[in-house]
Amino acid sequence: MITAGIDLAAEPKGTALALIEWSEGSGKLLDLQVGVDDRVIVQGISNAEKIGIDCALGWPMEFVDFVSNHNDPNAKSHQVEGGMDWRRRLSYRETDRAVRARTGRWPLSVSTDRLGLTAMRCAGLLGRLEKTGIQIDRSGAGVVIEVYPGATLRLWGFDTSGYRKSIDERKRLLGQILEQANWLDASLFEDLMLESCDAFDAVIAALASRAAFLGLSEPPTQSQMPQARIEGWIALPVCNITELVVPGRS
Repeated sequence: MITAGIDLAAEPKGTALALIEWSEGSGKLLDLQVGVDDRVIVQGISNAEKIGIDCALGWPMEFVDFVSNHNDPNAKSHQVEGGMDWRRRLSYRETDRAVRARTGRWPLSVSTDRLGLTAMRCAGLLGRLEKTGIQIDRSGAGVVIEVYPGATLRLWGFDTSGYRKSIDERKRLLGQILEQANWLDASLFEDLMLESCDAFDAVIAALASRAAFLGLSEPPTQSQMPQARIEGWIALPVCNITELVVPGRS
C-alpha cells in the first residue's frame, strides 16, 4: 500500500509531495518532489490509500458565522464582544484546542495567520480530489487526513528544535529518525530532505498518514465529530514511529 504526504504552501514553490510504499516489515520512499502544483499532486496520489495534508482543511465555525454576520447589511446587530477570549474562540478550531491540550502548543490559526492563503489553495485541491472520485471527510474518516508534522515528530519523542531552518538540524533529526525507523528506505531522497524543509515535512506527513491508516491516530470524539467534519481534524499519532510497520501486513 502507498501513503502520501503533502506539505502544502500557498503556491507550488514551497509545496512538496512524498510517496511511501509499504510492504511486510518495511517502507520505501518511492518519490519526493518539491515545487509541485495541484495537477502533479492529484496525479501523484492517485494510488495512495491514505493522504496526509499539512494544512487546515477548514475554518473555525464561529469565525465563519462571525464573518457572515458582519458582512450582512440586514443583520440585526453587528455588535461583538471583541475581548481576547472571544477572539481566541474565533481564531482556533476544535482540533487546534485538542492539539494544544495534548502538546502544549497552539497550531497556526487558519483564520488569523498567513496559513489562510494556503487553506484557500487546499480548499481548491480538495475540490479537485473530489472530482477524481475521492470522497472528502474533513474529520479524517476517509482517504484524506489533516496532519501536523512538527507535532507528530515531538509526539514520537524527537527534538524538533531548528529543523525547519537548519540543514545541520535536519541532518541530526533525520539520523535519529532513521535509527529508530530502520525499516524505512529513504536513501534516494535523503539529500533532498536535507536541502528542503518542505520535502522533509512531506515525508513526515506520509509517515503520519501510515499511522492513521493503521488506526494509530487520535480521532475526534463523538461530541467533537460535528465540528471536525466542517473544520477539519488533525490526526495526531498515538503510537511510536517503530509501530508503523506490522509483521505480516503491508
